[in-house]
Amino acid sequence: MAPQGQVVGYVRVSSQDQNPARQVEAIGNVDKIFEDRVSGGSRRDREGLGACLVYVREGDLVRVASMDRLARSLVDLQQLVDEFVAKGVAVEFVKEAVTYAGGEGASTSRLMLQLLGAFAEGDFAGYLEYR
Repeated sequence: MAPQGQVVGYVRVSSQDQNPARQVEAIGNVDKIFEDRVSGGSRRDREGLGACLVYVREGDLVRVASMDRLARSLVDLQQLVDEFVAKGVAVEFVKEAVTYAGGEGASTSRLMLQLLGAFAEGDFAGYLEYR
C-alpha cells in the first residue's frame, strides 16, 4: 500500500543512554518521528507511542525499524498493529520487510505478524533488536 498521507516514524530505545540513530537511519526519510526512551515491556510511560497513535490519520504509514521496537510481546504487537490498521494506518517493519494494512489478504498478513512477532518476542529478540 502506497501511503496517501504522511510517513510517520517510531523509534524506541530501552534506556536514556542508548542512541536511536541506527533506528532513525533504518526508517529513512519520514514526515514526522516519535521516540521513546523506555523499556518496551509495557505501553505505560511510552509517551511517544501514545502521541503517535493520536497523531496518525487514515492513509498514513507508520514505519518502525523492527517489530521488537514497537512491542516486546506478541499480544501487545498484535494489539498495536490492530489499533493502527483500524484507523486506516499501515504499519511497516523495515527489518522484517513487511507492511500491515488490513484489507484483502489480512488473514495471511495476521498469520505472518504472529509468526514473526513470536520470534521477536522469544529467544531471537536479541537478533532482531536494534541497539
